[in-house]
Amino acid sequence: MQGWLLLASVATLVVVLGLLHRPVGDHLARTYTSEHDWRVERAVYRVLGVDPRQGQTWQAYLRAVLAFSLVGVLGLHLLLRSQQWLPLSEGAATLDPAVAWNTAISFVTNTNWQAYSGETLSPTVQLLGLVVQNFVSAATGIAVAVALVRGLAGDRASTVGNFWVDLVRSCLRVLLPLAVVGALVLVAGGVVQNLAGFTDVTTLVGGTQSVPGGPVASQEAIKLLGTNGGGYYNANSAHPFENPSGWVSMVQVLMILLIPFSLPRAFGRMVGDVRQGRAILAAMATLFVVSISALGYLELSGHGAAPQLAGAPMEGKEVRFGLAQSVLYAGSTTLTSTGAVSSMHDSYTALGGMVPMVNMLLGEIAPGGVGSGLYGMLVVAVIAVFVAGLLVGRTPEYLGKKIGPREMTLASLYILVMPVLVLGGLALSLAIPAARESVTASMANTGPHGLSELVYAFASAANNNGSAFAGLTASTHWLTGALGVAMLLGRFVPVVLVLALAGSLGAQRPVPATAGTLPTHRPLFVGLLVGTAVLVTALVFFPVLTLGPLAEGLL
Repeated sequence: MQGWLLLASVATLVVVLGLLHRPVGDHLARTYTSEHDWRVERAVYRVLGVDPRQGQTWQAYLRAVLAFSLVGVLGLHLLLRSQQWLPLSEGAATLDPAVAWNTAISFVTNTNWQAYSGETLSPTVQLLGLVVQNFVSAATGIAVAVALVRGLAGDRASTVGNFWVDLVRSCLRVLLPLAVVGALVLVAGGVVQNLAGFTDVTTLVGGTQSVPGGPVASQEAIKLLGTNGGGYYNANSAHPFENPSGWVSMVQVLMILLIPFSLPRAFGRMVGDVRQGRAILAAMATLFVVSISALGYLELSGHGAAPQLAGAPMEGKEVRFGLAQSVLYAGSTTLTSTGAVSSMHDSYTALGGMVPMVNMLLGEIAPGGVGSGLYGMLVVAVIAVFVAGLLVGRTPEYLGKKIGPREMTLASLYILVMPVLVLGGLALSLAIPAARESVTASMANTGPHGLSELVYAFASAANNNGSAFAGLTASTHWLTGALGVAMLLGRFVPVVLVLALAGSLGAQRPVPATAGTLPTHRPLFVGLLVGTAVLVTALVFFPVLTLGPLAEGLL
């Protein structure tokens, strides 16, 4: 029964996304190609001192991204450290300095890893700190992706756009309207939205419990649309105030996938060939369907007498909606960079829990986070055409741009950043005696499962996902520090490389296609793209997976 429900849920998503991705993608393309500025946008530009018609080189674009993000980290850290003195503090205490630093980096990098209980932050910090970063961190990711698309579409262009224009338009024309609609839908579905603070209620057994309220629906809407993740409550999207019903859960999954699956359409429109966008979308959709199917199969066929009698291993799952919704939510959040969860991934079967881990280790490109998924897949496309060029003995080209040593160096470095952070962080955590002692104390489990918890944590941080295996206590100084560094480098080193690649490609004059040019809009290229993404992950991470979830699954 749950298998059929999962199939029906995926089919419903495919149909709805198929209907929505075209108008949303076209709107995204118009947003970043329009010469017209809204009145409110012009007012923002005057405040910022920005000339919206002045393009930026990739270096200037990068400096703007880094400077804006640095200000965001410092400002959010200050809010977190002073929340007890702010209005509507609701008795919230200031955060530990290490946790505050980790949290500030987490939300600015679009990770939303939470080394604290959700209810410990006041409504003021939630609104002025976290919600604001949910908007601008998502907008930053879209802006970087758009800059790369401009590089691919450019003809000896010296600029890749204007970061401040892309940022403002992303917030005002894309994220804000969608978030308003999304918040209204969530409120209609029963998600809490108030400033009531704590309310004392009588439980079913006659006891008294303080239930926290707050601006939940507004934060949920942008956290999902911006593939940010996290949660207002510590139970995240398993909490009935965040996710009250089955249809609301489906709407939340739709919100997570809407922009990432629409960006390929915008890419095709901006480069002047919608077939290119369809190829990228097909590769993303293939990986998505395969991942959800594998996760559903592994969980529905859970080993052991108890899971078989229950129909599925239900410990830690979303029992209100069934295993199908748990699987769909888990797959969608780890295939994007969202990190919101409606079930505990630590409770999945050994091989089932490996699938969300592999989703992140793929680089979250199916469809990935807003912006980051598209530019990640485009980097894989650059590598794929290079491999194809080697096979046929021709200079590789993508959209008329030659892929030379500089482009391949940048693309290769991009691919290597995340494995270095995941495997390097794992190695340091286990090799340094003091760090190993701290990590061992943080693990709820030993052996292969304990290793899986640690691998998952670094995979989540380095890919700016934010979800976790619940068995790992991440508030220790070592993990807050190490994971904070992984989040910081995992976000901004790839951004540096992507913008450098955009500048390099944009400076080229497109060359006409010839008989030897690999068509990059046909099923053959889609298969090559999927194969390249899977092969890179398999070669790098298979050894560590054999020591963790694979070893546990074979016990």
